[in-house]
Amino acid sequence: QVQLVESGGGLVQFGGSLGLSCAASGSSISVFAMAWYRQAPGKQRELVASVSKDGTTNYVESVKDRFTISRDNAKKMVLLQMNSLKPEDTAVYYCNARLGPVAYWGRGTQVTVSS
Repeated sequence: QVQLVESGGGLVQFGGSLGLSCAASGSSISVFAMAWYRQAPGKQRELVASVSKDGTTNYVESVKDRFTISRDNAKKMVLLQMNSLKPEDTAVYYCNARLGPVAYWGRGTQVTVSS
């Protein structure tokens, strides 16, 4: 079992940067696909970025070239560096660990981008 805790959210101005961290405890994360999701008010949760066990990354089109996901299995950490932030990036950001049908979620961290 894996417990996930996100941190690093906050209020930032348009064009600013934030770095989110996801700290895992319990099992090693090396076997999991890791991802960041976000959910804006009144919208469905969407996949923002993912990194597979072997380090392959994928991004939703709207954040490509602005966000970077990375993982450090030894430290049990997953990071999301967000640059050139826009008001439409405002959401609660959730860390996710997935292995087959099993998925674990953190409680989320709020990111607010002011215009």
